[in-house]
Amino acid sequence: MQYKYEKASQDYSDLASGRVFYSSPGYPAFPVRLASEIFQRCLAHRAAIYQETSACTLYDPCCGAAYHLSVIAYLHGKHLREIIASDIDERAVAFAKRNLRLLSVPGLDQRILEITKMLNEYKKDSHREALASAQLLRDKITALVQEQPLAARVFQASATDGETMLDQVTARSVDIVFTDVPYGQHSQWIRSENNGSLNPIWAMLEALLGVLSASSILAIVSDKQQKVSHERYQRLEQFQMGKRRIVILKPS
Repeated sequence: MQYKYEKASQDYSDLASGRVFYSSPGYPAFPVRLASEIFQRCLAHRAAIYQETSACTLYDPCCGAAYHLSVIAYLHGKHLREIIASDIDERAVAFAKRNLRLLSVPGLDQRILEITKMLNEYKKDSHREALASAQLLRDKITALVQEQPLAARVFQASATDGETMLDQVTARSVDIVFTDVPYGQHSQWIRSENNGSLNPIWAMLEALLGVLSASSILAIVSDKQQKVSHERYQRLEQFQMGKRRIVILKPS
């Protein structure tokens, strides 16, 4: 895969998982450069197909710790009006709430106090660097929210549960879906009575139909073994990055 938008590798250390953003074993950090590239491709498809360039609502129904959503907000916040995240795992939802709170000035102020306390107690260079990064992120989010408010929220639900999804997300309101679905040793699909015999990605795409806007684009990240298809979606592009397969779709 060749990068179209993030052509030059940048220093993303201020956005590193575990530095200012919260990290935890079992929730691997999505690569920042790849997240930015995928999101920009979604924006480009949305503009080309629908002639739509207004700020969008971004949703991830398999959000994990919501690290990549938080990173996208810092890199491309001017294109966002709301970030919505959900996950079936209660622990993931708790971490996602903590990371999405860092998209606000009060949340960063609290995080700065936490890091300052650790620096005073342990005197580590890593804490000193984290504090400098947190202060830079605070400046960025202050400028962003002054220009345009950014809402962020998270709820617990299965990605294949369209009924709960519609209870939590306004119908026809989601403009971009960007999700890294379960695969590998860290995460796996949890099957229920409702979706046990279905391809879980198909079931997720079916559940999402109720919340997608008239100008929606979806980016699904999976491994090569999982089939990303649904009769009510059209594939726009597909590319590979290491073990990850990225498929970008639009509703038919």
